Amino acid sequence: MQQAQQGSGAGPENESQAAGGAGASVNFDEMTDVGGSVRPAYADYDGWLGEQDAAALKRKSAEADDSFRRTGITFNVYGEDEAEERLIPFDMVPRIITAAEWRRLTRGIEQRVRALNSFLYDLYHRQEIIRAGRVPERLFRQNEAWLPHMVGFTPPGGIYTHIVGIDLVRTGPDEWFVLEDNARTPSGVSYMLENRETMMAMFPDLFSRVPVEQVSNYPRRLARSLAACAPPACSGKPTVAVLTPGIYNAAYFEHAFLADQMGAELVEGSDLRVVNGRVQMRTTRGYKPIDVIYRRVDDEFLDPLTFHPDSVLGVPGIMDVYRAGGVTIANAPGTGICDDKAIYSFMPEIVEFYTGEKPLLPNVQTWRCADADSLAYVLDNLAELVVKEVHGSGGYGMLIGPTATKKEIREFRAKLEAHPENYIAQPTLSLSTCPIYTKKGLAPRHVDLRPFVLVSPTGIDITPGGLTRVALKKGSLVVNSSQGGGTKDTWVLKD
Repeated sequence: MQQAQQGSGAGPENESQAAGGAGASVNFDEMTDVGGSVRPAYADYDGWLGEQDAAALKRKSAEADDSFRRTGITFNVYGEDEAEERLIPFDMVPRIITAAEWRRLTRGIEQRVRALNSFLYDLYHRQEIIRAGRVPERLFRQNEAWLPHMVGFTPPGGIYTHIVGIDLVRTGPDEWFVLEDNARTPSGVSYMLENRETMMAMFPDLFSRVPVEQVSNYPRRLARSLAACAPPACSGKPTVAVLTPGIYNAAYFEHAFLADQMGAELVEGSDLRVVNGRVQMRTTRGYKPIDVIYRRVDDEFLDPLTFHPDSVLGVPGIMDVYRAGGVTIANAPGTGICDDKAIYSFMPEIVEFYTGEKPLLPNVQTWRCADADSLAYVLDNLAELVVKEVHGSGGYGMLIGPTATKKEIREFRAKLEAHPENYIAQPTLSLSTCPIYTKKGLAPRHVDLRPFVLVSPTGIDITPGGLTRVALKKGSLVVNSSQGGGTKDTWVLKD
């Protein structure tokens, strides 16, 4: 997701452009088939669209931009001379998924999330999967996301991954692949909620015509899920707080938005201190205990007494309180190991090991460059593959072979040969397309999907929808907002 800004949840980032197929002949279009007929999922929407005035739709598109500008929904664009805040690009054509398609997806997502949580518990306890030879020990022993401070400790309720974002790409009617797992601080849910609110404000008649599952109750579900993870020290109704790095963070809008929508406290590290063995918040009436902290701060900045001594973003002593059962931290420290792309490559084995089942949602085929045979294959086929840093994020530090120049390939080859353990490679897939609204009418663009999953001792809760990101430029595979992509409202149809 975005390395320098990740702790803070800098935006809904990943490497989805890497899954697109630059040389693909025909991409699966989610609205129309190869003969131009509208697929059943879009039938009602297409009927409505055909009744609309083109000039009115243009005005609505401009209104959407104004709405986002007034709300203050911005994101940071990195990789230019200077990072700057921009308005999030929003496309008003929804991405539509049928109820049957969604049921199949949720079964696969739930299976994967259960496996992730079991994997984390095992890694920080008996490490049975390593003893069984299914995952090599080197993957985490030298991994910065691995926290020895968590060894032998079980978070309240046994939950490590309270909020998970599973990034998916589609290649056909029933073909979905997991592109990456976001188990640390998945971002982008505020975009999902604002996209829906904007659509409902612009086209209320459309929602009376097309039966769509709601997403607006996500903050309430999040608050309920976090409260269910309260620590042993909690008595009475749990107090939940969102810990933000502050107003200068790229995702501050989302932090403030979620706190407001949940009815939770929005706090910075300077607002908190350890008092009488509890993490407490400064109020006008003195200090008040916090039970659950939804943190948007990286592990290394959480506690200057345990991690980075110069950090002013966290709370001195919070890890001691955490280990003593005085507070719940969501997501648990050390979960970032599951965001590692080398770990991702072992997810089929991980799912099968902990569930006893074959993965319902497959990975994209992945070559681990640390393996000599895989490295040889990747080096021989660099022009056809996508190569990513195992710790990389936001689409940076990677090679997209089909679109790279000979010079870029040559330079990347040298880096790959010097440190093969830092890279994985994947084939280019024919990413599905959805239409966007342009000045000339509807036009297909590549998309991905990030569903949001809540996990608590009471169960797994998957919001019916998620964040659809879309490449706004014709032929582009870049869906990352930090590199010019946009977002769509995601509809899951009711039965």
